[in-house]
Amino acid sequence: MAAARHTGDKPDAAPHIPVMLDQVLEALSPCDGGVYVDGTFGAGGYSRAILAAADCRVIGIDRDMTAIEGGQSVVAESGGRLTLLHGCFGDVAALLARAGGGAVDGFVLDIGVSSMQIDQAARGFSFRADGPLDMRMDASGDGRTAADIVNETPETALADLIYRYGEERLSRRVAKAIVRARAEAPITRTAALADVIRAVVPRSGKDGIDPATRTFQALRIAVNDELGELERALESAASILNPGGALVVVSFHSLEDSIVKHFLKTHSGRTDRGSRYLPLAPPSSVPALFTLTSAKAAKPSSQECAANPRARSARMRVAIRTSSPHDPSTASDALPHHEVNQKGGA
Repeated sequence: MAAARHTGDKPDAAPHIPVMLDQVLEALSPCDGGVYVDGTFGAGGYSRAILAAADCRVIGIDRDMTAIEGGQSVVAESGGRLTLLHGCFGDVAALLARAGGGAVDGFVLDIGVSSMQIDQAARGFSFRADGPLDMRMDASGDGRTAADIVNETPETALADLIYRYGEERLSRRVAKAIVRARAEAPITRTAALADVIRAVVPRSGKDGIDPATRTFQALRIAVNDELGELERALESAASILNPGGALVVVSFHSLEDSIVKHFLKTHSGRTDRGSRYLPLAPPSSVPALFTLTSAKAAKPSSQECAANPRARSARMRVAIRTSSPHDPSTASDALPHHEVNQKGGA
């Protein structure tokens, strides 16, 4: 990842600023001879900084082919120290194996959609400018688009999706409006969908975000299986990191952060203290694959938030790989079930 992540619906002045860069570098602590994976390459901001910090190698991964193509100048500048791989960071273990790489000393992820993608109307991520309702991060693929989901998903399932992934309390109202609109004509443009949503969801006086923001977020997450990919990447981290290697995850909303928090809590051997009236929870049967540098997520400084408003919702969690062997069979117990199974609001 290099570009700052989009967290609202208003444009800002700094479109490609790496979020929490100083904290990320401190957590990774790049050293000479080390190998580090930048799982969300974007415009190369993290990768450039890691390469500048030590005489090391970086493997950058991005599912967006335009990012891979745009990063070739960084590859040339690196003198052979940067390798770019096209694919999903959730498949990091397989990508590294195919590239002939072994274990690495650090794995960093910046979860979400980059400002480069947001700023291209033709990608269909944003309602700031009208474009096709696409939202695929890998535009070269053949996967379902946001338009496919909007026009084909039954009303109840659509409401559940918007509620779960967008945390939109008026998801039932939104789904009903979408179904009514698509009965007249398919919804294929971002502006058309945003207008449908704005007609039934009032603008909040507290945060001022556009009423369409949460529904667009939900569709983007669903189109790209973002939570599933994050879960796969976390499980892979245990197998690709050397003992002492750092896992660094920067996330931008509660759905992502809760998955990371739960995974790290489970795999660090931590147990809940419980209340004064209940006994302690039994020790976890999952081996301690990581140690946590802090029980709480780190936040960007007030200075960074002032300079880059897109950083305001960022949270960073860091864990260090132990020498405990990794048993993939524990995966189902270590990650929360994120499928859409909750009902939307009125």
